Amino acid sequence: MQKSDHFDGVRFFNPTGANGQPFSKVPKLFLTPQARWPSHVHVQPRPAPPLADAAVVVTFIGHSTWLIQTRAGNLLTDPMYSRCAGPFNRFGPRRVRDPGVLFDDLPPISIVLLSHNHYDHCDLATLRRLARRFNPLVVTPIGNARLVRSAGIERVEARDWWEQLEVDSLGITLTPAQHFSARGPFDRNRALWCGFRIDTATARLYFAGDTGYGPFFCDIRQRLGPTDLALLPIGAYEPRWFMKDIHMNPAEAVQAHLDLEARQSLGMHFGTFQLTPEAIDDPLIALAEARRVRQIPDTTFRTLDWGESFRIA
Repeated sequence: MQKSDHFDGVRFFNPTGANGQPFSKVPKLFLTPQARWPSHVHVQPRPAPPLADAAVVVTFIGHSTWLIQTRAGNLLTDPMYSRCAGPFNRFGPRRVRDPGVLFDDLPPISIVLLSHNHYDHCDLATLRRLARRFNPLVVTPIGNARLVRSAGIERVEARDWWEQLEVDSLGITLTPAQHFSARGPFDRNRALWCGFRIDTATARLYFAGDTGYGPFFCDIRQRLGPTDLALLPIGAYEPRWFMKDIHMNPAEAVQAHLDLEARQSLGMHFGTFQLTPEAIDDPLIALAEARRVRQIPDTTFRTLDWGESFRIA
C-alpha cells in the first residue's frame, strides 16, 4: 500500500495528529479511581423483530453490536457475543449485560461490518460462530483481512477510507474515524480503523465504529450527504487525558450528530463492558445534559434498551 495522509508506509495514523497515548501510559490509566459497576445487570433477550413494511429495522444487541435489517439483507456490526473482551476470551473486561438478541435468534446475516481489531469489537469466537452458521461477507478496513480469515471467514472485503462497494444493492462506504488498532503491545496501528456509511434504496445509515471527535464528521456530511440514522459511541470516555483522542464523550457525540446533519441518532458503546472509570449510568446522564445545552429533543438523540428496535419507514 502506498503512503497516504493516514499511512506512513508501515503504520496507520490519524491525520488530525490526535494519535492517543503510548502503551507506556496504560499503567497510569489503571491508577485512576474506578466507579463500581454492578457485576451483572439483567437483560431480557428479545427475538429479532420482523422487517414487515419498514425500510430498515435497527436493533441494539449491546456495546457496538447492532442488527440492521434491510430489504436487501441483514447486517451485523462489530459482533461481540463473548463473556470477556480480551485475549482468549479469558482476560480483560467482563460482560455486565448479556446480548439483547440471543445468537440463536439472529436472522440470516449476509454482511458483517467490522470497524477495527480491538477485542471488544473484533471477537474471533463470535466470528467463528457466524462463519459456521451464515458464511457472511465481512467488510473491514485494510490490514484486518488475515485476522478475520483466521476465524474461518471465507469472504472478506478489506478497503481504505472513502472506498465504496455495492453488495446486494446496498452501498457501503468506509469512512474515516479517529482511533487506533492493536491486539497486543507490538502491533499498534498495523491495521486501519473506520466507520461505515450504509445506503439502502430509501435510507442512509451511519455506524461510527469506535472514535474520538474530529473534523471528518463534517467531511462525511459534505461528501456523502446527510444521514437518516447515526449510531454513535457515547461511553468509555474517562479520563479525558487518556481517552479524548480515541473515544468521544456524550457532548462530542452530540456535536458529531449535528455535524452529520443526522435526522436521528442512537447511542452505543456504553453499559456493557466497563472499559474506563466512569459509572455505568454516567454516559446517559451526560447525554441528557448535552442535549439540554444544545437544545436537542430527547427523541432526536437517545439510546435503546438492550434488544430494543428502531424502525425507519
